[in-house]
Amino acid sequence: MAALQARLARFAVARDWQPFHTPKNLAAALSVEASELVEIFQWLTPEQSARVMDSPDSAHRVEDEVADVLAYLLQLCEVLGIDALAALSAKIDRNERRFPARGEGAG
Repeated sequence: MAALQARLARFAVARDWQPFHTPKNLAAALSVEASELVEIFQWLTPEQSARVMDSPDSAHRVEDEVADVLAYLLQLCEVLGIDALAALSAKIDRNERRFPARGEGAG
């Protein structure tokens, strides 16, 4: 993950894009890319959405949008100094306490 963040940072620096990579702009771009991912599934039935990766054309579109979402998320984390994996691990820990598995926490 760190290598990908460094690669994204080098890409932005080489194009003089870093002044535009503010937290606000990156969060907005992340939202736009997530919406583009949603758009692929917008009018599909649940069954069709489960088979979206069966078609090379739709699979490529999904992969591209997932990559865009991840790229902007990693860039946002880089700018804000967030360790994405540590943040996710901490969130899972909190959710495990908030939402015990069936049979746990019943007392």
